Amino acid sequence: MKDLEGYVILITGATDGLGAKVATDFAALGATLLLHGRDPEKGRRVVDAIKDTTGSDRLHYYNADLSSLAAVEALADSIAADWRGLDVLINNAGLGAGPEPKRRELSADGFELRFAVNYLAPFLLTYRLLPLLRRRAEEVGAARVVNVASVAQQELDFQDVMLEHGYDGMRAYAQSKLALIMFSFDLAHELAESGITVNALHPASLMDTKMVREWFGSARTTVEEGARYLERLAVDDELQGRTGLYFDQGRATRADDQAYDEEARRRLRESSLKWISRPHP
Repeated sequence: MKDLEGYVILITGATDGLGAKVATDFAALGATLLLHGRDPEKGRRVVDAIKDTTGSDRLHYYNADLSSLAAVEALADSIAADWRGLDVLINNAGLGAGPEPKRRELSADGFELRFAVNYLAPFLLTYRLLPLLRRRAEEVGAARVVNVASVAQQELDFQDVMLEHGYDGMRAYAQSKLALIMFSFDLAHELAESGITVNALHPASLMDTKMVREWFGSARTTVEEGARYLERLAVDDELQGRTGLYFDQGRATRADDQAYDEEARRRLRESSLKWISRPHP
């Protein structure tokens, strides 16, 4: 992989599994890494471990609980205050079905928790950081947003997006990931000709992560395998300019049909803008 000297890359969910692996690999290649987590002590340990492994002194930790929209806004504000531009934003943080998949949980703002963390948080964070991405695209000709999605995709029911009826954790996870893909396509269209590309990725099935072990008991693939595909989409020159796509590992393929429904994407976008505009506790 190429030298990443001069790149500024933000990775959410960088203190575990896939995010930590990608952060380590990119640090070894010379990138400046903005690493997000929600446990400051764990964040310090991970930063120290990456520094010990790679020798990098270009590691910057940001703490935020993505279940709170106010915390997402504060995260974006902190990054915008510290950095002029951003080459790559990797929205990787997320929640699985949970240890009790029949128990519906709410975010700090009253949204269904998986929808809030897996979709609304990256939606808000990306929009708040667009000025940094635009500035870098203007300076060097390109910037990228990569949203970590899943092959698990469930069509959104706009009459019950927050799953107040017949809640199931797997359904909640799958619809949040489809919403993230829909957002990726929508934003790619909005940013056409800007130099900023936006794509969604299923990195690998059942990687050896805490989420998968909690959910399925055992893994099918390695974090290293998923990291290889995520890293390629984030920085590989061969993918420069490709946007508005869903990748299953290294292959651009078709997502759930609803992702291509322009009316559904419009409804999701307009609802999301209303949701993030509500007063935050």
